[in-house]
Amino acid sequence: MKLIFDLDAQNRAAFDAAGGKDEKILYCIPFEYEDTGTVDGYMVLTPTHLYKLLDGKLGCKWEIDRMSEFSVEVMYGCAGFYAYYDQNSILLCRFATGKSLVRYTVLAHGCDMVAAGRTENLPSSDEPERYCPKCGRPFIRNTHICPYCRDKSKLYKTLWEMTKGMRLWIMAPLFTAAIALCLTFIAPYFQEILINDYILAENPLSFDAWQDWLWMFLIVSGAIVSIDILHRILGIVQSRISAVTGARFTRMLRTKLFQKIQTLSMASVQKKSTGDLMGRINNDVNVVQNFVVHLLPTYFAQLVSFVVGLFLILFMSFKLGVPILALYIFLPLPFVLIALWKFRRVMKLRNRRAWMLGRRTNLTLQDVLSGIRVVKTYGREQSAIDTFADCTEKQAKQNYSNAKLFDVVFPVLGFVMRLGSYLILWHGNLLLFRGLLGVGTLNRFNTYTGIIYAPLMQITTIPRNISEFMTSFGKIMEIMEEQPEIADIEEPRDVKLQGAVSIKNVTFGYESAVPVLKNVSVEVTPGEMIGIVGHSGSGKSTLINLVMRLYDPAEGCIEFDGINAKDISQTALRSQIGVVLQETHLFSGTVRDNIRYAKPNATNAEVIAAARAANAHDFIMSLPQGYNTVVGEKGYSLSGGERQRVAIARALIHNPKILILDEATAALDTETEKLIQDAIDGMTDNRTVFAIAHRLSTLRNADRILVLDHGEVAECGTHQELLEAQGIYYKLVMAQARAALEKTGGMM
Repeated sequence: MKLIFDLDAQNRAAFDAAGGKDEKILYCIPFEYEDTGTVDGYMVLTPTHLYKLLDGKLGCKWEIDRMSEFSVEVMYGCAGFYAYYDQNSILLCRFATGKSLVRYTVLAHGCDMVAAGRTENLPSSDEPERYCPKCGRPFIRNTHICPYCRDKSKLYKTLWEMTKGMRLWIMAPLFTAAIALCLTFIAPYFQEILINDYILAENPLSFDAWQDWLWMFLIVSGAIVSIDILHRILGIVQSRISAVTGARFTRMLRTKLFQKIQTLSMASVQKKSTGDLMGRINNDVNVVQNFVVHLLPTYFAQLVSFVVGLFLILFMSFKLGVPILALYIFLPLPFVLIALWKFRRVMKLRNRRAWMLGRRTNLTLQDVLSGIRVVKTYGREQSAIDTFADCTEKQAKQNYSNAKLFDVVFPVLGFVMRLGSYLILWHGNLLLFRGLLGVGTLNRFNTYTGIIYAPLMQITTIPRNISEFMTSFGKIMEIMEEQPEIADIEEPRDVKLQGAVSIKNVTFGYESAVPVLKNVSVEVTPGEMIGIVGHSGSGKSTLINLVMRLYDPAEGCIEFDGINAKDISQTALRSQIGVVLQETHLFSGTVRDNIRYAKPNATNAEVIAAARAANAHDFIMSLPQGYNTVVGEKGYSLSGGERQRVAIARALIHNPKILILDEATAALDTETEKLIQDAIDGMTDNRTVFAIAHRLSTLRNADRILVLDHGEVAECGTHQELLEAQGIYYKLVMAQARAALEKTGGMM
């Protein structure tokens, strides 16, 4: 985002006069408010000072090394930028929220770093802008998409590029539909001949003439029937092609969308709910598929029929000497187009609101179903029913409101559009009564008019369908155009790890201005077991996530065997790391499938060996179908301890060089924990292990224990060394010992 704005001439002169001429500008961000009202102000940070410029004058100048604890606070109608100067809190400036809020949050972090003397890794001002330059609204995360200002032509271009390899299948229904509609223009010509020359023939016919008449009558009638049959055959062909094309297009788009989701970083995926992603993969893809496969051929065919019909009607009207008949068709058109243009914004907002309410319903359903045990445990079934009913009611009301409005507006516009046909009918009958027009000719003209009105009537439905398509395809492209925060370089290295891990001066925060880890450094040798402890929120799991490269450090780096993690292929890296997370997840399949998940080609002997090492074999054999027992969704048919042992077996069969245990024994009873701990102790041979544990007794045999406190390495050493130091680790051990003693005494 832009963090260095250009100073105008007056403010630049004031900055230079205040001593900033020879200083490097690190950040220069505008602000708008002072106690006196709105101002043209700037906060300018240099390596030594913080300047406040007001309307071309120096407002204040602070020495940065005398300042600390910079912060941003949202106020009523604006936000404030604060800091401590000589231990006194001061308000530096006030600014409008929105895009400035993020910029000042970054500025606060940068000021803290400069005040601490760390200027080498300041947040970059070269990051892409996060806000739309047109409307000022934030872009969708990790994209340059503004849902309010996006270029619709780019969406169509993107859709066309996505159909590469399927275009013939997509174009085929367009042409078959167009040919079928064009055939409808031939039948009225034969009907005109049939009516004028045969049905309404006044002169009596001789026997020979009657035979000729009958023969021609049968030919013309047969031509009309043949055209109808051919029209229906083309309709069947179009339907068959559309069905095949629809299935292929849906498979293609869903696959691409799912593949894209798999490439996104953890931060991106975790900011979207499962229900939201499922809605985009299923519902939104269906809307796009319906538009491309069914609506587009219809619109194309209607366009072709409109052009052909217009030519024929103009030709007939001028040939008959009554061009006003053609004019009647287009007389209502300007009024309808103006009404649709005025109504388009209402349709867009209403469709988007309906999409949001549908999304909320899906999210509620997903939350309740995934947490059904919690719902039933606390007896909240009725509350869940009420919540879901409220969501569905609001969605139904919005859909009903939309339908009620659309079902009134579009029929009215359709009636206005049909006024031209009524004028043609009135004027044509006058010409018929005067003998200036034949019955067959009038029938042909009216038939052409009806055909040409079909595409004109589509005008009233096209905006609604396009609006729904744009909403759904826009939500799909939000995912497709999102850039992964964690991406491989152009030619990543595919290396075989030995197990050495070097964490060098790592600083990281899920929000850039709020670091969770601060300047963490650890050197781990191959085969070493590192215990990680600390209070909740101290950064233990975050450090593990960085080692797995689910996130990249904001500062510093992580190296494996001396190679920067960013230079290693993510697939190669993670294929050599085994993980047992605190929240165990099993897939809906058999026990064997879940253990084999980390190594799909593992033999049955390897599966059993891994289960034995994790002390899971005995309980698996007691299940109804042993290793072939289906565990159910998320493994809920197993107990928490059983699920965790299956997860440990899954990590063991992977045979990784680096093993990560995030509270791996948290869900186990004391007896099982002892058995698992023995298995873990045996796993550490020739394998680097990172183990997070709240039960500190499980880390007694760790080579070193890392103690994190507020994101910083507070202590590091063996279990005995840390006890002798009587620091944070000592206090944690003593607290757990007292808790265990009290629990034992209570039981006695």
